[in-house]
Amino acid sequence: MNGFYKWTSALLIMLAVVSCDTKTNEKTEKSPDSVVTVPPATNDLNSNQSALLTKIIGEPNEGTIIRGVSFGDPVSKVKAAETFDMFEETADHLGYTSETTQLETIDIQYFFTPDKKVNKITVDVYLNSTDATKQLWNAGKKHFTDSYGAPKEEANKISWNNKSVKVNMEDVSKGKDFGLKFQFFPADKTALAAN
Repeated sequence: MNGFYKWTSALLIMLAVVSCDTKTNEKTEKSPDSVVTVPPATNDLNSNQSALLTKIIGEPNEGTIIRGVSFGDPVSKVKAAETFDMFEETADHLGYTSETTQLETIDIQYFFTPDKKVNKITVDVYLNSTDATKQLWNAGKKHFTDSYGAPKEEANKISWNNKSVKVNMEDVSKGKDFGLKFQFFPADKTALAAN
């Protein structure tokens, strides 16, 4: 019987040693995973707002207002020119949306006259922060001032008005919701009504 206890004791001691060694290895193997990396305290959630403005309005195209579309264009031209995803189609407007890699959202709506010609364009941009909003505001102000001349400024709104187009840019941020709204109208609405 003594031999049985010796073998059992030896076996238990060996299991304890192996068990301790395994736990030590597991601990060593897991230690690199426990290193926490802290992201830099920069505006990583903010995209390059000049690039975002270009995404919003599209590449400059002579004779168009934004995204290859002009006032008076038919519905078919809007559908052919627009590259964002359509989210809404009604009798008086089309809605398109796109999301950036920073989870910012751009919603564009093209409004039509009764004879299905573009007469107003609105763009709602939902942003991540106050900084992103300020950066897009500054990029928009520079772009539209370069394109349409000196603006008329109010508290949270800027307007440009030239012979062909009127542009409004408004900061619509409230609380933790950040964003800008752009509106494009024909400068002379009677000319569009004649088309």
